[in-house]
Amino acid sequence: MPELPEVENVRKTLEKLVLGKELQEVTVTWPKIIKRPDDTEAFCLLLSGQRINSMNRRGKFLIFELDDYALVSHLRMEGKYELGGTKAPDKHTHVRFFFSDGTELRYKDVRKFGTMHLFPKGEEKRSLPLMQLGPEPADNQTFSKEYLERTFKKTTRTIKAVLLDQRVIAGLGNIYVDESLFKAGIHPDAKAADLTSEEAELLRESIIEIINHAVAKGGSSVRSYVNSIGEEGGFQLELNVYGRKGELCNRCGSEIKKTVTAGRGTHYCPLCQALASE
Repeated sequence: MPELPEVENVRKTLEKLVLGKELQEVTVTWPKIIKRPDDTEAFCLLLSGQRINSMNRRGKFLIFELDDYALVSHLRMEGKYELGGTKAPDKHTHVRFFFSDGTELRYKDVRKFGTMHLFPKGEEKRSLPLMQLGPEPADNQTFSKEYLERTFKKTTRTIKAVLLDQRVIAGLGNIYVDESLFKAGIHPDAKAADLTSEEAELLRESIIEIINHAVAKGGSSVRSYVNSIGEEGGFQLELNVYGRKGELCNRCGSEIKKTVTAGRGTHYCPLCQALASE
């Protein structure tokens, strides 16, 4: 699933492709993608005549800011946006946005897990799915050491489970949680409530640094991710633990291990991220 860095790079490329364009027509061939309104025909009619004024992001969600509406889009596992060309759309193209200038934006999704919600402007912030999201890693006011300490002390969960919870931090997924924990030297099975104040701050700084660097590198193309102009990310070339089971740690030379934590495949270095009890 694309995480914050990948979605941010999709946002940036979409900004270059569709900003200022006016929607003339929208067609949907897989109605289950449209979650709000529950009438696909109404979804298409409401978008007709709307101009895309800006492209925003909240966590892993893209937000098309229109004249009167906000279109909230989640790519899930395989969702992609691309500008339509001369070729006919393939079987994985499920939503087509036709613009008044003759161009077209296509939403493609092999697994059909993606979602779209259309809200009257401003209502998206007060409604699901956006209203339940935690702070952004780049927001120094809300994503503070004090916030993390308070949150960690209230739970009995492992630190990996907490970091994957979008209600705690928006945008993190398996790749960047594993990488951030490695950078901070914290075992994914450590109890969040047991982290010291210093460890919480080190983890906060590690998350910010990892996310910012991944955004600058265009994200991680570890599966099928490309941005809206077909470019792959480059951060996968710098991964320290994720996807490196059996390889040697870049820091200490130990063998990278893989386990299951919070229901997810989890990579870590047993020496650099030793549990206190070990």
